[in-house]
Amino acid sequence: MYIARYPAGRQASAVMALLDLAQRQVGAETKTQGWLPVPVIEYVAAQLGMPYMRAYEVATFYTMYNLAPVGRFHVQVCGTTPCMLRGSDDVLAACKNRGLVKGGTTPDGLFTLTEVECLGACANAPMVQINDDNFEDLTYDSMSAILEALATDKPVKIGPQIKRQTSCPEGGPTTLKEMVRDPPHPGGQSRTTIAGNRRGCAARHKDRIFTNVYGFQPWNLASAKKRGDWDKTKKLLQIGQDAIIERIKASGLRGRGGAGFPTGMKWSFMPKAPTENRPNFLVINADESEPGSCKDREIIRHDPHKLIEGALVAGFAMRARAAYIYIRGEFICEAKVLEAAVAEAYAAGLIGKNACKSGYDFDVFVHRGAGAYICGEETAMLESLEGKKGQPRLKPPFPAGAGLYGCPTTVNNVESIAVAPTILRRGPDWFKSFGNPGNAGTKLFQISGHVNKPCVVEEAMSIPFSELIEKHCGGIRGGRDNLLAVIPGGSSVPLVPADQIWDAPMDFDGLKALGSGLGTAAVIVMDKSTDIVRAIARLSYFYKHESCGQCTPCREGTGWMWRVMERLREGNADVSEIDMLWDVTKQVEGHTICALGDAAAWPIQGLIRHFRPELERRIAEHGGMLEAAE
Repeated sequence: MYIARYPAGRQASAVMALLDLAQRQVGAETKTQGWLPVPVIEYVAAQLGMPYMRAYEVATFYTMYNLAPVGRFHVQVCGTTPCMLRGSDDVLAACKNRGLVKGGTTPDGLFTLTEVECLGACANAPMVQINDDNFEDLTYDSMSAILEALATDKPVKIGPQIKRQTSCPEGGPTTLKEMVRDPPHPGGQSRTTIAGNRRGCAARHKDRIFTNVYGFQPWNLASAKKRGDWDKTKKLLQIGQDAIIERIKASGLRGRGGAGFPTGMKWSFMPKAPTENRPNFLVINADESEPGSCKDREIIRHDPHKLIEGALVAGFAMRARAAYIYIRGEFICEAKVLEAAVAEAYAAGLIGKNACKSGYDFDVFVHRGAGAYICGEETAMLESLEGKKGQPRLKPPFPAGAGLYGCPTTVNNVESIAVAPTILRRGPDWFKSFGNPGNAGTKLFQISGHVNKPCVVEEAMSIPFSELIEKHCGGIRGGRDNLLAVIPGGSSVPLVPADQIWDAPMDFDGLKALGSGLGTAAVIVMDKSTDIVRAIARLSYFYKHESCGQCTPCREGTGWMWRVMERLREGNADVSEIDMLWDVTKQVEGHTICALGDAAAWPIQGLIRHFRPELERRIAEHGGMLEAAE
């Protein structure tokens, strides 16, 4: 079953799936959450015909494999900045009050507690994953109640612990403001009126692509078809492979995974005449692990057929033989939904042999990761897909020339692929009608932190930050004057102070002009109650933890930067070390194989650029306390 997903002779790609299966079997036999004794790893390696050390290095690289026994309930508390801002300290305090100790198992063998990095539910922070289930929007009291219920074998409520539907704003979805449109022009389409420098206002509900983002309707094929998915897909393919790529180019779609590279241009790099021995592949990046980012999770668990249809359209355009959807290992329930949706699509003849009766054969496979942020980097993902440690490759060669199994490959984000069929149905001009020039389309924004109603919402690109927050999130906690700073695009972009962000357009170019970036549009809001140095120091720890260790500047630099950040948080430093820290971030930035080094450096640079007086104040106060103590 698992090995059949991969080409002949590539059975090593199944090592992660088999290690997970083996760990679960050990758990079932021991009535725990499972672990991997050495003989079990040896057995998996033997089944795949791979050296034991290859399987062992995989088992030790990824965080979801347990190399020692754990309890019946593995309580994994996210401690990364978005959860920290919403109260993960209280969640940990509730665990401690119950007798749980970080890194340990309770004497009765019931609970093992681990503080983990981002679990990808930032709009529902703070959150905890216990075995396969997510518990979100937690407080000290609700976490205490969950632990008590588990200890006494009573039922527990999974998901949000407040009255809320998934990542919908508390109290219900917001009404999306109507766009101002000119009368229809010849051809039947209407065009958006330009308002100031920004085309249009906010997106109307009818203009939204992801109409089931909150899961009010079922995810299944029958419901997806009612929402317009798989509608005359064969006709879309008849547009032609090169013509599809040209229409995606014309739409102005830029990659939604963070870099913002033009999607159609990326597709055009793929060979036009693949051979049987070197077929083209599409790899879809669903390894959503960046603190703040939680949009792809909503697509996968509520609108999976948009992604699968998008995979077919994109794969066909690029002449790909198959798509591999690499989904992060922590998305356990989401992966089950996705696999079920793929099975539905196969059963309906929408993918597989003669997909949609188009005459084109196209397979879609789901590949689960096992806990490694670095695998979100496209070449590290390819290494992981091949059954190895997720360590980035040197480029060139680029994946379009030599990617998965040495074959031409394009790696695209979930959202980038999922919007493609809608763009083709409604036309490139419709998509371009949203946003400022060069920043086209609608976008899933994920807002976490100190807003009254954290949520995931689809809006027009270039919407002002203030409108996004006031309209969909109920405003800043404590009002606009209480805003301190915002990380506008996920943890890897520099923060922007309150006075600069309020009227800023939320798009690639507008945020670049402020010295930051849109990234994945993961908006982390911090009010004046925030310990801003601690917030950035926690991100520094994240990058230290997630460094794959391949490059010296990153391996050594991320740890060094985090340790200095911790001393600056306490004020236990010299003022000269602020400049030294800045210099080290510049030595790390741009000097690593992948962009993780840059991602680790930029949050610190943003802190020093905008909050240096706060760092100096802490150092001065700490020095004063030392003098007083003497």
